[in-house]
Amino acid sequence: MTTPPRKWGGDLLFLIENLVLKDFRIRYRNMSLGILWSLVNPLVMMGVLTFVFSHLFGHQEKEHYPLFVLCGLVPYNFFTGALLSGTSSVVDSAHLVKRVPVPREVVPLAAVFSNCIHLTIQLALLFALALFFRLPPSKSWLWLPLIWFLYIAFICGLALGSSAINVFIRDTRYVVESFNLVLLWLVPIFYPFSMVPPKISFVYRANPVAALVLAMQNILIDRQPPAGPLVIRLAIAAAVTMGLGLAIFWRLKPRFYEHI
Repeated sequence: MTTPPRKWGGDLLFLIENLVLKDFRIRYRNMSLGILWSLVNPLVMMGVLTFVFSHLFGHQEKEHYPLFVLCGLVPYNFFTGALLSGTSSVVDSAHLVKRVPVPREVVPLAAVFSNCIHLTIQLALLFALALFFRLPPSKSWLWLPLIWFLYIAFICGLALGSSAINVFIRDTRYVVESFNLVLLWLVPIFYPFSMVPPKISFVYRANPVAALVLAMQNILIDRQPPAGPLVIRLAIAAAVTMGLGLAIFWRLKPRFYEHI
């Protein structure tokens, strides 16, 4: 039987930084445009959705519609990318988990943090588009660090739980991929929340991804603070998922060596 390595005694922040940079380099290795894909993908998707829902399916009356779409795409893209890479992170880093005495929780967290690099670029694009539509920074922008901190904590909790389960049930990655496809239609990205029938509005109100999208629309387009219930739901989701994610990870990690 393989003997687990001794406990980690190094610099945790240094470890996370190197894991994040390694993931970043691998992702864009041998690509001509490199990190510019972080700008190209949301711009193309924004253009397609704006064209389809403004011209093919009737005129879209909502003001600043491209900005409205991007307010939804940026949180959604970050969620899908971070959760998917976090889910497969432990299995993909089996050589590190089995041979180096690192805290295994760091592996899925680093996978999520590596996506923050792309998030930073896409947020810069989002803010530039807001300025293009003559919506300069306001006091409501001060809410952005808080809601994004809660959102990232929420995703970290999901990644911890799903990465541990994926070690034992390798179909977990494909369940996450399918869920991400469904989620695209359950988040008000290309349609306003006002179009949602009241009888199913609870699905959106209970969805932290939709909560962040609505908060971003409040801040950047409506130029007002996010609704209090949205922030509260994000805080509850972050606390619950982080607690559950850590509990699942700690419960399953002693048996990782037998399955990876």
